[in-house]
Amino acid sequence: MGVLSRMSTVVKSKMNRVLDNAEDPRETLDYAYSKQMEMLRNVKRGVVEMVTTKRRLELQAAKVRESISTLEKQAAQALGAGREDLAKMALQRKQTALIELDGLDEQVAALELEQQKLTLAEQRLQGKVEAFRTKKEITKAQYSAAQAQVRNGSALSGLSEEMGDVTLAIERAETKTENMRARAGAIDELAEAGVLDDFSGRDDPIGRELAQLTASQNVDDELAALRASLPSGEKKALSGGN
Repeated sequence: MGVLSRMSTVVKSKMNRVLDNAEDPRETLDYAYSKQMEMLRNVKRGVVEMVTTKRRLELQAAKVRESISTLEKQAAQALGAGREDLAKMALQRKQTALIELDGLDEQVAALELEQQKLTLAEQRLQGKVEAFRTKKEITKAQYSAAQAQVRNGSALSGLSEEMGDVTLAIERAETKTENMRARAGAIDELAEAGVLDDFSGRDDPIGRELAQLTASQNVDDELAALRASLPSGEKKALSGGN
């Protein structure tokens, strides 16, 4: 497969994905239903036009029949008046009217047959359109329900992830709490065992006495050092004073 062919395949796949995401089946169903309704209206309009045409031919045929009846009377009247030529002319017109009437009757009969066929087709199409409308509404309701389920599923999925993070945080907090409790317990145990007692001498009587002796010895040592640093006369005076 060449580079251009692969690029064409990728572009087509992306276009199909875009169209699939953009297409709403409910809108497609509504559009298909509107087209069927338009077709049904056209059929009904055709039935109305056919009935109108048939009615117009029937009225025309009725006039021809009246004309034939009038011509028969005129022929009889002309023959009674001794005008055989006028009677013959009236009868000729009658024959022409009869031919016209036969043609009109044939057209009316043909239209009647076509009207029956078209009416039957209209009824069948009406039934199909109604069935499609019912199926359309059911499908739209199912799609809406599925769409709601997807939204709820996505929300629950996000909630599940969030709850997972919360659970981890709680577990970490519980772990830290247990560690703090263990540490506090260890400190209490060491304190009870005397491991943590203070031996600085602040609370020990022996330590306090040793500290006092040390301080006294330090004073004597500092006093001796001061005496050693004085001139000899002052040293004798200090000695006499003692």
